[in-house]
Amino acid sequence: MLTALLLVIRRDLLLSFRRRTDVLGTLVFFIIVCTLFPLGVGPEPEMLRTLAPGVLWVAALLASTLALHRLFGADQADGTLEQMLLSPVPLALIVVGKVVAHWLVSGLPLVLLTPLLALQFGLDGSATTALALSLLIGTPVLSLVGAIGAALTLEVRGGGVLIALLVLPLYAPVLIFGAGAASSAVATGEVAAAPGVFGAQADANFLLLAGLLAAAAALAPWATASALRISLE
Repeated sequence: MLTALLLVIRRDLLLSFRRRTDVLGTLVFFIIVCTLFPLGVGPEPEMLRTLAPGVLWVAALLASTLALHRLFGADQADGTLEQMLLSPVPLALIVVGKVVAHWLVSGLPLVLLTPLLALQFGLDGSATTALALSLLIGTPVLSLVGAIGAALTLEVRGGGVLIALLVLPLYAPVLIFGAGAASSAVATGEVAAAPGVFGAQADANFLLLAGLLAAAAALAPWATASALRISLE
């Protein structure tokens, strides 16, 4: 099972690197949104620091949504997805591999870019660490929940818009807790050196965000597998 999971991840990563334009499009969108926002609201440092967690989180959420159509679309178009359904490997395990690969190319780069983009908002080191950590925990939830929407709209024309309508309401708790954790760290100035050293409000948001990740990791692969079977029937 572990070998099959690693092979799925490796295959999807290789395919993603061959379609660099799609991957770069997500990153460029994230960078543009985060770069233009300070130009639009003005150079007031205090305002930028206050708005930074929400802006970066919304930009990451929208960038993640733009990448969802790639999760199963290409496999459905060339018939690979039908072969996956006939494989002796559990479909939920294949879904896990595809979601991990999707997060590695569309979620992890956003986390890695966050410290650089946070500089233009005037965030200090501790606030930047809290923001990056919240994205590190939260973006996998976006990929897991988004996979369900991508599977449900697989055979629907104009599925990209429908995916957004389906998953954006489900993304709301992730956005609230993720941006809330980072905003609390910005407000209190707590140093994010290790778990448990944030302020009480930030710690509560991080725990809730981690709970969402655990729930999504346990339930989303099975829900996505069922949605794929329904879409391909």
